[in-house]
Amino acid sequence: MKRVLRALSLGLIGGISLSVQAQDPELTQFYAAPVYTNPALAGSAVCAYGAAGRMSLNYRNQWPNLPGTFRSFCASWDQHIPSVGGGLGAMVFHDIAGAGLLTSTTVSGVYSYLLPLDRGRMYMRFGLQGSFTNKSINFSRLKFADQINPTQGFVLPTGEQAPANGGVKNYPNFNAGWVMYTSKFYMGFAAHNIIEPNWSFYNNPDEVLPMRLTAHAGAVIPMTRSRFEENTISPNALFMKQRNFTQLNLGFYANKGPLVTGLWFRQTFGAFKNSDAVIMLVGFRKNRFKFGYSYDFTVSDGRSAIPSSHEVSATIDWCVPPGRTPFKPLRCPEF
Repeated sequence: MKRVLRALSLGLIGGISLSVQAQDPELTQFYAAPVYTNPALAGSAVCAYGAAGRMSLNYRNQWPNLPGTFRSFCASWDQHIPSVGGGLGAMVFHDIAGAGLLTSTTVSGVYSYLLPLDRGRMYMRFGLQGSFTNKSINFSRLKFADQINPTQGFVLPTGEQAPANGGVKNYPNFNAGWVMYTSKFYMGFAAHNIIEPNWSFYNNPDEVLPMRLTAHAGAVIPMTRSRFEENTISPNALFMKQRNFTQLNLGFYANKGPLVTGLWFRQTFGAFKNSDAVIMLVGFRKNRFKFGYSYDFTVSDGRSAIPSSHEVSATIDWCVPPGRTPFKPLRCPEF
């Protein structure tokens, strides 16, 4: 019976992937994956005397209590390059759903242009990102209702048609973003999946990856400052919309020397309003290395089946010469 229930769960995941509109994977530590959150954040890293380069790794295990959980991996690099007037970046994002039934890998490159305003007291960045995605589904491992024998389980052949392309779909994509910031506050906007690429394994023209719109803003408020450390609090908000699904994240980061903590509340709006999760974060920075861990505690009605999600991030950065062009790095959260 347990094997039948597990197979039904995996089949449900696969069936959903074949029949409904797609959604992008999400990360709780969105500032720890800047290139994924907003292309305009490429090249915005901070170091002791200005610009910096960075490499980031992110891993998310969403709802591990479910059979066939959702896992996401992200690796990115970005750096301010004075000779090109902004930042360059690259990213690889790999997503696994349903114990390997549905996988996707996206490779992308990004450029952001830096525009100083108000005599260097305000800055804007404009980012453009191009990507290529390979998505595949293991049709042979899917289970369907017409395969069930009441006494023996999944032993019958299915009448479902396998994808003609072998369960593989490749498509290009484009994203764009904008950020404006000063030494005290920042705000940004990003549009992902601008061309809404078709991702159907059956070449269904109605199955596209919907455009995802993201707006985010925050401030950095100094609390105490000493010769050796700076303590700040940073209230933040992030809003996302993708087709009929919307999400609002409200919370704050608190920095005390090398330690960072955070508390967030995530609200989702779909067919109905839903309090989704309370998010707790702890991070640590030592010299040029930082590490963060976040825990999503589900507060919706589904918490008995999906009580939690886990996410970790690791970043290493290095200083680069800022060049002759006026440059002020973006002081936004790091997790």
